Amino acid sequence: MATSPIPGDVPVSLNEARGWLRLGPSIDDAVVAQLLRAATGICEAYIGQWLIVRTAEETLPLRSGAARPTARPVIAVETATLLTREEGETILGAADYRLMREPGGAVQLVVAAPGDADRVRIVYRAGLADGVNAVPEAIRQGIVRMTQHLYDARDGTGATPPAVIAALWQPWRMLSLGGAR
Repeated sequence: MATSPIPGDVPVSLNEARGWLRLGPSIDDAVVAQLLRAATGICEAYIGQWLIVRTAEETLPLRSGAARPTARPVIAVETATLLTREEGETILGAADYRLMREPGGAVQLVVAAPGDADRVRIVYRAGLADGVNAVPEAIRQGIVRMTQHLYDARDGTGATPPAVIAALWQPWRMLSLGGAR
């Protein structure tokens, strides 16, 4: 999955998690905040989508003039730059490429005339929701429950996460055949 220079927001507040864990005010806040970030990362990895829209930058190989950004769902491409082996760069205008939308929010960026470029650097925005409050409640509930599981297992008990977490996240999970994402 693509990396973002800005970590994604956590769609569950510290107060919500503290209430679910039945903790008093400011008890273990640093631990709970860290576990919320971890649970959000686990959720994004499981469903194959970024939860909240943020910017990503990737340098991808061009195959037959096309490249597929890895973060989903792609909202918009901000810039696309062709790169050659000789370190040459060509910034593409909007008319120089097109986006082909695929199921599940993936896109394929197709360059009209790639020339001798073998890579493309793409800056784009991807994410399921525009903000913290737009994340579906089932996903948020799964993050709270995963946080509880991680909190309870922090002493090394090693139990598997409750199945209800997967059930809450399953409707948003992106799967593909043949290992292609």
